Amino acid sequence: MATENPKMMECVQACMDCHRSCTEMQMKCLETGGCDSKMMKMMMDCAEMCRMCADFMMRGSDMAMRMCQMCSEMCNTCASMCESMAKGDAMMMGCATACRKCATMCGQMAKAQAA
Repeated sequence: MATENPKMMECVQACMDCHRSCTEMQMKCLETGGCDSKMMKMMMDCAEMCRMCADFMMRGSDMAMRMCQMCSEMCNTCASMCESMAKGDAMMMGCATACRKCATMCGQMAKAQAA
């Protein structure tokens, strides 16, 4: 279980922070019209992947580390898109930062399990 592993709990928190950041950014984009449909889809996918990854870890799923690997890839892609669209927007850069942190944490979890 994730609650027995401090590193995993840290990863779960990074996933939930990324989920929140992507969801909040989606809302801002809807309000301001500042994102294209590709960016909106990426943020939706990233938010959902992060939520699912956290759920898998908290349940102690046998597939959790595979989810961590996919989540790491998704978060890196989303972060790159956020960075390219930010144009000085602090909230968009905050979303990119949350995505990068989640990507790093999930990548470390996946590698630790593979070792």
